[in-house]
Amino acid sequence: MRVLGVDPGLTRCGVGVVEGVAGRPLTLVGVGVVRTPADAELSDRLLAVEQGIEEWLDEHRPEFVAVERVFSQHNVRTVMGTAQASAVAMLCAARRGIPVALHTPSEVKAAVTGSGRADKAQVGAMVTRLLRLAAPPKPADAADALALAICHIWRAPAQNRLQQALALHTAHATKGRTA
Repeated sequence: MRVLGVDPGLTRCGVGVVEGVAGRPLTLVGVGVVRTPADAELSDRLLAVEQGIEEWLDEHRPEFVAVERVFSQHNVRTVMGTAQASAVAMLCAARRGIPVALHTPSEVKAAVTGSGRADKAQVGAMVTRLLRLAAPPKPADAADALALAICHIWRAPAQNRLQQALALHTAHATKGRTA
């Protein structure tokens, strides 16, 4: 499974591609950051994020895109920019028919470090270890994007089984009502 992780942001949008399956060593395919100037118009910044993500999709051909689920912060301007960049990433994937998964920051931290309260240094250290890198990816947005991809690879099989079980349960419940 090849996953593009996206840590959304307007100034720095972390992107990272990881390949592998749960229970086996993972492989780093690529990591980077899509940057936009803070003084540019919002529309131009969103266009730059879109172009950057499209380049990553063209170059790496992921099967899934994992995006950090935006959560409420105290700074509304930061949340808005993050949400807008997140929407751009989801739109780019949807345009190509690539499934998108949203993962919360605590879900990603728990998957990668074992603790939903891990700090950025702990996440970077575990990403470095899991992908057998010489040093943590910089900036932290890049490491976070890789952590999102790792989280998705590890959690997708369980989520798929859960969705299949729910669909089966729903089908049986519906069938029982119509009989």
